Amino acid sequence: MNKRIDKTNNSVEICPLCNKSIERLSIHFKSAHTSEELEEAVLNDKNRGMPDVEIGRKYGITYRQLEKIIRKATGVNVSTINVHKKIKRLSPKDFKEENTTVWSFKSRGNWATHSGEYRGNWSPYIPRNVILKYSKPGEIVFDFFCGAGTTAVEAKLLGRRCIAFDINKKAIDLAKRNIDFEIPPEEPLFNKQEIFEPELFVGDARNLSFLKDNSIDLICAHPPYADIIQYTENEDGDLSYLGIEDFLKEMKKVAKESYRVLKPGRQCAILIGDMRKHKHVVPLGFRLINVFLDVGFKLKELVIKRQHNCKTTGFWYENSIKYNFLLLAHEYLPIFEKPEKDLPIVKETLQGYGAVYPWNRNPRLIKEIEKLETTTVWIFPEDEFTRLYNKNIIERYRNGGIYRTINLISEPRKFTKFHNKRKKLNLLFIKSPCLDNKEISLSDIDLYLEQLKKLILEESMFIKEGGYCVIQTKDVRVGDYVEPIGKYIVDSINVDSLSLKEIVIVTTENHKEKHLSEQGNLRIVHQYLLVYKKVM
Repeated sequence: MNKRIDKTNNSVEICPLCNKSIERLSIHFKSAHTSEELEEAVLNDKNRGMPDVEIGRKYGITYRQLEKIIRKATGVNVSTINVHKKIKRLSPKDFKEENTTVWSFKSRGNWATHSGEYRGNWSPYIPRNVILKYSKPGEIVFDFFCGAGTTAVEAKLLGRRCIAFDINKKAIDLAKRNIDFEIPPEEPLFNKQEIFEPELFVGDARNLSFLKDNSIDLICAHPPYADIIQYTENEDGDLSYLGIEDFLKEMKKVAKESYRVLKPGRQCAILIGDMRKHKHVVPLGFRLINVFLDVGFKLKELVIKRQHNCKTTGFWYENSIKYNFLLLAHEYLPIFEKPEKDLPIVKETLQGYGAVYPWNRNPRLIKEIEKLETTTVWIFPEDEFTRLYNKNIIERYRNGGIYRTINLISEPRKFTKFHNKRKKLNLLFIKSPCLDNKEISLSDIDLYLEQLKKLILEESMFIKEGGYCVIQTKDVRVGDYVEPIGKYIVDSINVDSLSLKEIVIVTTENHKEKHLSEQGNLRIVHQYLLVYKKVM
């Protein structure tokens, strides 16, 4: 920030345009200079490498206003202007393919031309894993939300053909710069592997008429998240300017076209996250999954992508406890499959458990823990897993009052009867051990969902206003496909007095090292805690 020292040895801010000493520079800029002058000053400081926080403080602008100024000047939403990256290596160090349903990358990945300058782009570890698992060298990988070209770079590195486009011409220009690199013939990873230059152009994901039916081997794309980050200067067709309902409506067109062009038996991977509105989560991820299932896709896998830029100490921790909400730290990577048309319908042959029974049992709580979890991803040691998530739920949501835990089990046990005049609850905690059955069937899932809905209807009247109902559940695999139980519950709970507050992901530490994939499928290692708040 421009400063000079006056005769009293006090630091005084200096306006970079008019060279006047100013007590409050941000107010001065807004009153004394035009918006064009403000934008020029902001961009000059950005080019000099001033951090975004300092720029915001200096000129009195918000993060969104800074994004808009950069987007207006460059045509793309980037965090750094005029970056020319020197390639140090062409592949990640010590890379291992993911084998479970929780993907967690502490480093976003900076091999080849990858960088985090394009706001909202995904870690290159995601398309790398998807491309390696669901395609072969020489096959076509398709990305209709190209952005800065992360998927295209990975397709080139891995010897796949790639077709990629974006609604934003400036983004395509950036992507073309990112794929403009040579792969030395002596590079070990690429021996005996043909390299294909990606085809990049401007296009609209809702219109794939230039592609034939059943012509694409793999779709791998990261769409915008409904008015979270704007990627163009209001370009016609930019879905990032749409509200939730309009976004989902337009994404249905994308899903239909995706289904048409994808070959039968092949996969479509889409990364999507949830949103928050009025301190309550908006399950955008589950709703987008419904859009793709509605056009005919099956759910092959449902991966949870953990984010690592979430602060859990100091100011954030205090406010998380005070206002009782969690920082969104997860995204969903549903991997859809276009089923083979001629596959026969196989009826269930497994013997299910036949019924689901509620069983009252409050867990024994451990002693006070040092800190509660403050994000939507909870990772605990395996030997303390149940105790720690019990403690976090009960300590955070019962607010010192009465709580009750009900387990949904597959074998009848003694069920404690309550009188009609029992006390109101601060917390109703419903757990689902019946889903741990390894040979669960579709009829078992129907029974579970039916009993769960019945239980919630009966018990929600005993929850205090402002109290909570927390449902522990998990996804399961039946045959070749995943049954997204968490999504089913969110879809089906229509109790006016219960509002979805949080979707929490829970898993164990070191799950990647401890589990092997199951017959080519990912090992399901995550659970959900669906947190509903009682409102009137």
